[in-house]
Amino acid sequence: MFDFITRLIEQGGYLGIAALMFLENIFPPLPSELIMPLAGFTAARGDLSLPGVILAGSIGTVAGALPWYWAGHHLGEEGLKRWADRHGRWLTLKPRDIDRVDDWFDERCGRAIFFGHLVPTIRTLISVPAGVFGMGLRRFLLFTALGGGLWTALLAAAGYLLEDGYDQVAAYLNPVATLVVAAILITWLFRVITFRRG
Repeated sequence: MFDFITRLIEQGGYLGIAALMFLENIFPPLPSELIMPLAGFTAARGDLSLPGVILAGSIGTVAGALPWYWAGHHLGEEGLKRWADRHGRWLTLKPRDIDRVDDWFDERCGRAIFFGHLVPTIRTLISVPAGVFGMGLRRFLLFTALGGGLWTALLAAAGYLLEDGYDQVAAYLNPVATLVVAAILITWLFRVITFRRG
């Protein structure tokens, strides 16, 4: 994977970075924690500019969030309630729970999208409730650009400043990402096992 990312950045430049960050949102095992520090390192070598790298990564992030937003929008709140009625155990949701989630999201949607983009794994999934609960597209794009842009800028700047040591960023962030994913899976399994319909 490392060779694939390196080759695409070297051959594709800004377009390659945008494509990688788009794919990272669609296919989370492709890690932004490796893509953007490597892009920042490429800028430090003088092959690309740091602002261009950050802009390309941010564009890819926003573009990659849109399919998840549209999937949620297409499903809609009523569709999610039907899914919860049929597959509630696996979603760990009852149809009546969705109204509470909707109220919570309506009050905090901007903050949820912004901060969600700073958390591994969550940054991919946070776009779905935005679509399901009818967050306006322009507002969604704004907070996605702000949160995703900040994440992209931090990683690219780390790669730029560390230069040859850019892989240290992934070394520190990958265990954190693994812990977040493990915590999410354990919580989900617990909720599936203890789920009670009705």
